[in-house]
Amino acid sequence: MNHKKTALLLILVLNGLLMNAQSIQRSKNQVSILFGLTQPLLLRGFNIEGNYWMKKFVVDYSHGLNLHLYGKFVGGQIEQQQLDLKVTHSLGVGFGYRFTEGFNLRIEPKLHLFEVYYKGEQQNSDNRVGNYSTFTLGLGAYYCWLPFREREGGLRGLTIAPSVRFWPNVSSSLDDNPLIYFNKITGKNEEHQAANIGAANSPWILNVSVGYTFK
Repeated sequence: MNHKKTALLLILVLNGLLMNAQSIQRSKNQVSILFGLTQPLLLRGFNIEGNYWMKKFVVDYSHGLNLHLYGKFVGGQIEQQQLDLKVTHSLGVGFGYRFTEGFNLRIEPKLHLFEVYYKGEQQNSDNRVGNYSTFTLGLGAYYCWLPFREREGGLRGLTIAPSVRFWPNVSSSLDDNPLIYFNKITGKNEEHQAANIGAANSPWILNVSVGYTFK
């Protein structure tokens, strides 16, 4: 089973779990719209996330756009080969359990679409070194904090949500063969394995999101 079929199967399973959870928990339903800070500050991109809160459960959908993994943020062979990995889309769902009102742990299947360019070059089809996709399946630990929840007025729903995520690659379109290409900067054939989505080419992601929670 390829990673796209695996992702679809997991999304269908999570959707079934969500429908079952909704039939059990019908109180205190809320919706949060959040925007990640790491993506624009460090990755020159954008991320939006929607959370649907139930009494004991939470389900989310997140979508990152035009994220750049390059230089010391990834290090290793990617930095040595002077590559800029552009993640055109990083998207998926999460289903979690609320251990407390603020803290929750989620299972998260995600799909990531990579394009490979030389660092500093214009990013278009003529300059693209290659492209591939990865599928990750991991966990995310989140804390949802509403600092003004006890107040009346517009600030009441202001939400700050720090998170730690572990998203290891489960499969990729490069599983059978790595990307082998002639690198015009190093002057030799180079090999590029499917990258991880986190910092330092790892599965670990730290982020803080801000947004608003609506009852």
